[in-house]
Amino acid sequence: MSDTALQLRSLVKAKGELVLSLVDVAVPVPKADEVVVRVEASPINPSDQGLLFGAADLGAARQSGTRELPVVTAPIPEARMKGLARRVGQSMPVGNEGAGVVVRTGASAAARSLLGKTVAVFGGAMYSQHRCLKADQCLALPDGTTPAEGASCFVNPLTALGMVETMRREGHEALVHTAAASNLGQMLNRICLQDGIGLVNIVRSDPQAQLLRALGAAHVCNSRAPTFVEDLTDAVIATGATMAFDAIGGGILPGQILACMERALARSASAYSRYGSATHKQVYIYGTLDTSPTVLDRNFGFAWGVGGWLLWPFLQRIGAEASARLRERIVAELKTTFASRYRKEVSLAEALHLDEIAVYGKRATGAKYLINPNKGVAARPV
Repeated sequence: MSDTALQLRSLVKAKGELVLSLVDVAVPVPKADEVVVRVEASPINPSDQGLLFGAADLGAARQSGTRELPVVTAPIPEARMKGLARRVGQSMPVGNEGAGVVVRTGASAAARSLLGKTVAVFGGAMYSQHRCLKADQCLALPDGTTPAEGASCFVNPLTALGMVETMRREGHEALVHTAAASNLGQMLNRICLQDGIGLVNIVRSDPQAQLLRALGAAHVCNSRAPTFVEDLTDAVIATGATMAFDAIGGGILPGQILACMERALARSASAYSRYGSATHKQVYIYGTLDTSPTVLDRNFGFAWGVGGWLLWPFLQRIGAEASARLRERIVAELKTTFASRYRKEVSLAEALHLDEIAVYGKRATGAKYLINPNKGVAARPV
């Protein structure tokens, strides 16, 4: 095994430029409680793209270097540089999660027990050929599970389960979810069908709606349909949903969801109140597919809330025992409820080719990519 490995890095320069490149980094000799994982699958999630691309204008990106060691540069609008001030000058590794095979271990029994096993990891810097991590950061996958099958077993599955757990802990009975045809949305749909939870799926096209209905979704609303507000109100009435998770972030959709919830509650109200329904309605924004301002037309009473929701602070709040229970379910249902599908598998170099960035950089439904940092590299015996 080589003492160095390729790693994808993202750098913001003070002159307002993003630089993406592949660099050789040292592979540490593992300490007693550490292992070295040969990374063979790592998804490109929206959360990864935030670090990967920053606020760069990808439409003006340029590629240099070679096909094997490409370098991508793209301008960053001056107005966006202020928010990136703390990143300037830092060459940052990318990739939240992934999976691979343990090829070297430290001396501890816990580390040695993982040698040769396929493991999933949430450790950052996963767009790397090899990663050295603590053994307790690795989730051993069931026999017969490939790295590609286990690559996405942290972010999306835990987010979907976290939404349901948040709903239950805050006293709601059903959910609304936007960008619902995504991998995450399909997982949430499967969870809600299994657990008997009412779910309203909001999509942006008829093909996305058809996809979800084919997967058993009972309530699907197209936000671009002329009857969207009426459709959403009817779906909220049917499910009783008073909580929503919004991946879009910007625009009027969060306000529309609250307004439809208020209309649904008003239809069953026994008396008029100028303050609106007393039932609390909550929208959590957990993504930024639309970076424009969030616009609220306040026509939904006073019992409402809009806030941010992030997975890792949520897991910290619920504690280690509850988090472990969620992970156990993921492992048990990895090839069913929590299965992920990818449009394409690419190498580290291919991930920096402009024609590939043009596809996965759109963050469109059905365009999820998987990076195999060791694609085309012969595996060595463990």
